[in-house]
Amino acid sequence: MVQITLPDGSQRDYPGPVTVAEVAASIGAGLAKAALVGKVGGKVVDTSFVIDSDAALSIVTAKDADGLEVIRHSTAHLLAYAVKDLFPQAQVTIGPVIENGFFYDFAFERPFTLDDLAIIEKRMTELANKDEPVTRRVLPRDEAVAYFKGLGEHYKAEIIASIPANEDVSLYREGAFEDLCRGPHVPSTGKLKHFKLMKVAGAYWRGDHKNEMLQRIYGTAWATKEELAQHLKMLEEAEKRDHRKLGRELNLFHIDEHSPGTVFWHPKGWQIWQAVEQYMRQVYRDNGYEEVKGPQILDKGLWEKTGHWDKYRDNMFTTESEKREYALKPMNCPGHILIFKQGIKSYRDLPLRYGEFGQCHRNEPTGGLHGIMRVRAFTQDDGHIFCTEDMILDECVAYTTLLQKVYEDFGFTKIIYKVATRPEARIGSDASWDKAEHALFESLRRSGCEFEVSPGEGAFYGPKIEYTLKDAIGRQWQCGTIQVDFFMTERLDAEYVGEDGARHRPVMLHRAIVGSLERFIGILIEETAGALPAWLAPVQVMVLNITDAQAEYAQSVVKTLLNQGFRVQSDLRNEKITYKIREHSMQKVPYLVVIGDKEMASGAVAVRARGGQDLGVMSLEDFSQKLSADVARKSNT
Repeated sequence: MVQITLPDGSQRDYPGPVTVAEVAASIGAGLAKAALVGKVGGKVVDTSFVIDSDAALSIVTAKDADGLEVIRHSTAHLLAYAVKDLFPQAQVTIGPVIENGFFYDFAFERPFTLDDLAIIEKRMTELANKDEPVTRRVLPRDEAVAYFKGLGEHYKAEIIASIPANEDVSLYREGAFEDLCRGPHVPSTGKLKHFKLMKVAGAYWRGDHKNEMLQRIYGTAWATKEELAQHLKMLEEAEKRDHRKLGRELNLFHIDEHSPGTVFWHPKGWQIWQAVEQYMRQVYRDNGYEEVKGPQILDKGLWEKTGHWDKYRDNMFTTESEKREYALKPMNCPGHILIFKQGIKSYRDLPLRYGEFGQCHRNEPTGGLHGIMRVRAFTQDDGHIFCTEDMILDECVAYTTLLQKVYEDFGFTKIIYKVATRPEARIGSDASWDKAEHALFESLRRSGCEFEVSPGEGAFYGPKIEYTLKDAIGRQWQCGTIQVDFFMTERLDAEYVGEDGARHRPVMLHRAIVGSLERFIGILIEETAGALPAWLAPVQVMVLNITDAQAEYAQSVVKTLLNQGFRVQSDLRNEKITYKIREHSMQKVPYLVVIGDKEMASGAVAVRARGGQDLGVMSLEDFSQKLSADVARKSNT
């Protein structure tokens, strides 16, 4: 007798071993048809899995997160099946699930084209419609190696050969195609209905640039037709908003092959940078931070003491002078400790908050670089709070409140909160980690924030809260963070004099609100599709004359607004006014001021807001007040 406990607590008895599919069928025909996999004792298994002892079971369908992952995993295999069917000489390698989809890497004699992708996708649909069963078998490792070598699949044989000799491996078959895989998979190809192949790119075998280049085909798969359509629409919208495209069109910045992974800011782009930095500088001043500046290059020995050398050496740029090795800083924290250590600090000085717009360098691989979102040189709004253990909770609560206000000013109101807890590779005692994690959990509870837990994803020196923004089209961007660190100040021998007259180690809170300014500006560009609100726009007002007769008055309007602190330019070219309006509308300027004979005669201006809205004729003083209010509200026109 086997007793199965279902998620609602009900129990079902079976006379002997039973498969997941048989349990689903005994519950109802609808569930049996919808079942993709099962979850037995928390482990996801095929519907053919045999349960031979009492167990807790949930039937996973396409409505569940586990079900969607299995759909994507199985669709990757369907892709490989179709490629082998169409191009028998292609060799298969690996095909994992990724965010929103999957990819599969192939070795083939010629590059796949977009036309090939359309043919492959069509064949995938045909194979799915055959509704062929997906079956599993197990082979000893060496037998599996010989099997794939016999098929001419040398990459697959190499993967299997790296598995320990005493282990068996599982293979999954659908129709004429069989692949190495741990599983689980959908019970038949007919469960795979809503997918699309997206693009093809190069990828090194096993991610090593010394190996041969393969071809990676990316795809997306969803549980329903509506979800697939929604995702494709989001991608279409994201393409329109791509900060790299808008950066060119709006003349904001460029990336140059002479310095890969770094940003060349153009005048308009640098205006945006300055608007963000000056705003954050005011945030520092208003919230008790003292701004500091540390050097770019620090001795290797310092990074060894902190532990960064062991953890991040491969991502650090190094240099040498007079037989002494240095590294460009990948983060600012050690420098802030060195500043803290200058002079004797008392408990009365705490909490001591340092802030820095610190430029950091990280040797990111070329393939991972992405516009200004993923670069090798970036500037953080980096801050470190030195405090006592008793201050941690209040500081974390105050920080979350501050971060929420900053994000709201930038137009983001949807924030996802995650607490990343201790990783396996870490420094310090469990007791200290317990205190640090408790403080972060409790701070979010006191802030009234619902949060998720990311087990094992903390930094090696402390747990952290990650603050993730959700943008206008539903994408998520992890920007802010606060980390509790009991250990770095000990490693660098920082201390303060307590109320008892004894020496104590301060606790260090690492925090950043926007994170990398480069990345955050990229997010802002994509969030607004380049139509930045007036307080951030590089050009807030463009003054346009209709004929040369108004040029002098137009220049006086520009001068008046400039003197009031606004970012203003003029276009006095001898062009039709409709042409100039269209051109600067394309540049997404918040306000266009048009001046003709009537406006000049009355000392007024005709104002058009972004989006073609005609605000009519008003005095320059009224327009100035409107613009001031718009900037102060940080609203978008």
